[in-house]
Amino acid sequence: MSMNIEYKNCQSCGMPLKKDKLGGGTNKNGSKSIRYCSHCYTKGGFVLPNISVQEMQERVDNKLKAYYLPSFLRWIFTKGIPNLERWKQ
Repeated sequence: MSMNIEYKNCQSCGMPLKKDKLGGGTNKNGSKSIRYCSHCYTKGGFVLPNISVQEMQERVDNKLKAYYLPSFLRWIFTKGIPNLERWKQ
């Protein structure tokens, strides 16, 4: 039974994949990753392999702050990061 899951958000940072200017991260073979954005994943590996989930939440929060998003919206976008695939192990 093959599961063909379509991800709407990066499974590392939560960014909507349709907002990725590069169209997603890349796998080792150069194909597009269906799970991760280009900011998190390139050439088959994570850009920041040793980052913790808390550090990722801070990073995303700071990025959203730069776009002047109110704190309650930043909280909504960052609270779900620990539930993304990358962090579930």
